[in-house]
Amino acid sequence: MEKRTVLFVDDEEQILRSLKRGLFDEAYICLFANSAKEALKMLKENEVHVIVTDMRMPEMGGLELLKIVKVEYPQIVRMALSGYTQITTLLTAINQAEIYKYITKPWKLEEEFKPSIRAAIDFYNASLAQQKA
Repeated sequence: MEKRTVLFVDDEEQILRSLKRGLFDEAYICLFANSAKEALKMLKENEVHVIVTDMRMPEMGGLELLKIVKVEYPQIVRMALSGYTQITTLLTAINQAEIYKYITKPWKLEEEFKPSIRAAIDFYNASLAQQKA
């Protein structure tokens, strides 16, 4: 099976550095973007299977990014990452962008974050298998 690719999007450089350090030994390819605009460019240049984006970013927020991904790349599993856990924000993201999972900051890398990414990849693989069946 080919290696899967996960794109992480966050405008905070220290968050991206933390993810790079924490995920360096994972079995999937990690890409990192510091804005929604950069993420959209990377999506055009790379085959991405899972996207994990911060919800609050300048210029274009995560919800807007995930809505674009839903339309232009519907096969990509969409995940949200945010320190803001207002129920309306959660519901909007789930309903409008059909996100797979919403991870809150700060996260527990080994107990929550890594298993969530692996589950999203498994979900992608299962969806792909179902399409081929």
